[in-house]
Amino acid sequence: MAGPFLTTFPRRRRILAGPLFFLFIWALLPIESFNPPRRLLFGITAALGRDARTDVLQFVDPLIGTVNGGHVFPGATLPYGMAKPVADTNNRGEAAAGFVSDDSLITGFSQLHDSGTGGSPSMGNFPLFAHPGCPEDDFTKCSYDAAGRATPRVNGSATARPGYFAIGLNNSVYAEMTATAHTSLFRFTFPSEAEVTYLSAPSADGVVQQTVPNSPLVLMDMIDLGGTRSGGSIKVNSTTGRMMGGGGFRPSFGQGQYDAYFCADFRGAEIRRTGVFLRTNITDGAQALGKLYSDDPIPQGSVGTWLQFTKAPKNQILARVGVSFISAAQACENAEREIGDFGFSKVVAAAETAWRDKLSVIRADHAGMSLDMLKTFWSGLYRTMLSPQDYTGENQLWESDEPYYDSFYCIWDSFRAQHPLLTIIDPETQTDMVRALIDIYKHEGKLPDCRMSFSKGYTQGGSNADVVLADALIKNLTRGIDWELGYEAVVSDAEEEPTDWSVSGRGGIDSWRTLGYIPVDDDDRKGVGPLSRSISRTVEYAYDDFTIALMAHRLGHKGDEAKYLKRSHNWRNLWHAEQDDHYRDKATGKMAGSAFQGFLQPRFSNGTFSEQTVRLCSPIHEQHVCYFDTRYSTYEGSPWLYSFYVPQDMASLIGLMGGPARFVERLDYFHASGINYMGNEPNFLPTFQFHYAGRPGRSAHWVHQYIPSQFNSSVAGIPGNDDCAMGAFSAFAFMGFFPVAGQDVYLLTPPLFREVSVRTPDGRRWATLRNANFDPAYAAGRYIQSARLDGRPYTRNWIAHDFFTRGGVLEFVLGPKESEWGTRKEDLPPSLSAGTT
Repeated sequence: MAGPFLTTFPRRRRILAGPLFFLFIWALLPIESFNPPRRLLFGITAALGRDARTDVLQFVDPLIGTVNGGHVFPGATLPYGMAKPVADTNNRGEAAAGFVSDDSLITGFSQLHDSGTGGSPSMGNFPLFAHPGCPEDDFTKCSYDAAGRATPRVNGSATARPGYFAIGLNNSVYAEMTATAHTSLFRFTFPSEAEVTYLSAPSADGVVQQTVPNSPLVLMDMIDLGGTRSGGSIKVNSTTGRMMGGGGFRPSFGQGQYDAYFCADFRGAEIRRTGVFLRTNITDGAQALGKLYSDDPIPQGSVGTWLQFTKAPKNQILARVGVSFISAAQACENAEREIGDFGFSKVVAAAETAWRDKLSVIRADHAGMSLDMLKTFWSGLYRTMLSPQDYTGENQLWESDEPYYDSFYCIWDSFRAQHPLLTIIDPETQTDMVRALIDIYKHEGKLPDCRMSFSKGYTQGGSNADVVLADALIKNLTRGIDWELGYEAVVSDAEEEPTDWSVSGRGGIDSWRTLGYIPVDDDDRKGVGPLSRSISRTVEYAYDDFTIALMAHRLGHKGDEAKYLKRSHNWRNLWHAEQDDHYRDKATGKMAGSAFQGFLQPRFSNGTFSEQTVRLCSPIHEQHVCYFDTRYSTYEGSPWLYSFYVPQDMASLIGLMGGPARFVERLDYFHASGINYMGNEPNFLPTFQFHYAGRPGRSAHWVHQYIPSQFNSSVAGIPGNDDCAMGAFSAFAFMGFFPVAGQDVYLLTPPLFREVSVRTPDGRRWATLRNANFDPAYAAGRYIQSARLDGRPYTRNWIAHDFFTRGGVLEFVLGPKESEWGTRKEDLPPSLSAGTT
């Protein structure tokens, strides 16, 4: 998703500082610190025959998506972990997750992050920073505030793998970090010499060489990436060196405030001095700030505590930072419980084991696959388990025995692919997430459409948690889920308008009931929210209601089922059969477009149509005018895009578009013309919607157009904000099926592996998709010619969820051209008007 109020594209001289000296220091590091430069790995392609013992972690590159607007968190974390340490940079436009793979300066190493989000930087609380010493051994001459301490990195030194991140700074410090669930562990390595010489960070005086005594100084700053902190307290114990503190912060895409706390302990050298700093004012005459620990209030900006050490006997200082959303005392308890002995290598190994276990549910035949493709697949799969984050036991808002997950950021992005993927590969965690969503409803009165940092995030379209719950119910997730309460929650979305529907629920419910659409001139007096996005809200409300109908059917609410099925047809009320495709090309000043006619259009409450240029909000025409503050009728996409969003009744839509052949022609044009933008999640499903017109081969064709051109293993290897969903798209495409979220339907295409298997939830069987005549160059075998399921002919171009719960083998015979497979009417996916849903 893109953040609020963006009016520019949300994505898009180096200093050689003692490289020989740095390499000398690097050579002294323990073995887990070493990783060959990434540039030596990129571009390598070879036949990699792998067996079941292959460690797939070697194919996970967390740095993918750390430029080009991907905003991926590449630091150390456990699956769904709360503690997320990484190096933060001063590239504010790209640093939503802290780190950016460019030449921006490093400002610190903070403890909490979100991954893949758009808009403003998120979290980044409590950064540490390490100096090798201070000029003239005067602690007041070190740099403390974020701007002053910002330091160049050693080019090419960033190393990331599951559970581990490291980077070298031009000030001679090498920083490594790992994590447990609620605790970060840092290892700072310093030179062995008594004096350290390095190049200073760029300043008004330029870049100068300076020499300092080897007496490391480590500081803890109270800021976050967005500079949102208010109030708080912090202290340092001058004897033990323990730092404790916390403050209030604001979310990056929502309303409200949250509290966060830390507890830091250090090992490796004797303490010389301790003190506090307020921006550029530094003293060793005070050891605390803030009303909790002193009489001195804390202003905004860089404020914190510091420790200066003697030269470290083993040239390393360890810093353990526990975090909590309850209290600093609980942060200390978390740290002491999870990392009692400061064993860095042990924590790294435990994190690797956790990730290896999560990824072990997938087995893929790597034979013939390039390193680029393997890294694209496994890294994407890895990113789907960075968020939502497990904050169970850290809920600062209410007491509950239910799991609590946060950073549903945003469900508008994740419901389409990520949550359906987790239902297959990690149903236990997905079950806990569903329980958390229902518990949020129980205590706050609405399901979230977006949520971060215990705060209500902005609603981007419909009430799409409805789809997440429906998807889980239909696919038989049951453990501990109160489905009657869950059903109450989705009905509340459909029937009860909140006073502020910009952060939960739906707006315009009276119009939805009486008119059957959201009018462009809606006069909503029941609640407040942006009176815009009438097209995208209408089609999403319609599909949300369809999934509620499926829940009603499963739970025996027959009257509700009929009501919501009827409302699911409301998208048709915005279909304008005469609307054509034209726009004024800004480059030429001339009118341009295509011959296609019939699109969704905004409509007034009196029934007459308004008009929105059907390419508006696409890469072709004014892409960046449809964010949360838009005045237009679509959100982060064009009427061209939203005119395809009828997953409940594609047969009806295909009829309105002129029949299967004309539909395929139109959908091909959408992809080929540049109107489609794969950097946003609503654009995923149209890649596979050729299935509904009996042309599954065209879906396979477009999968190959997007992988690896837009999804690959470079640092720019995803086309937009990751949202933990871009990796789900590529993972599904590699495995050969894609979900229609909220339905028991997966659309089939040939896997990009010879064979891939998914372990069933009981852990005893495997669901295997196999290409009988696989061509790793994809030249001789890109299209399905025939299929057999457990040895019997299988002609449907889709499959149901029970394949992944009971296991089996689905085998494809491939060929270089499209075939008749999956083209008959009875082989098409379900559709409401065809009576097959």
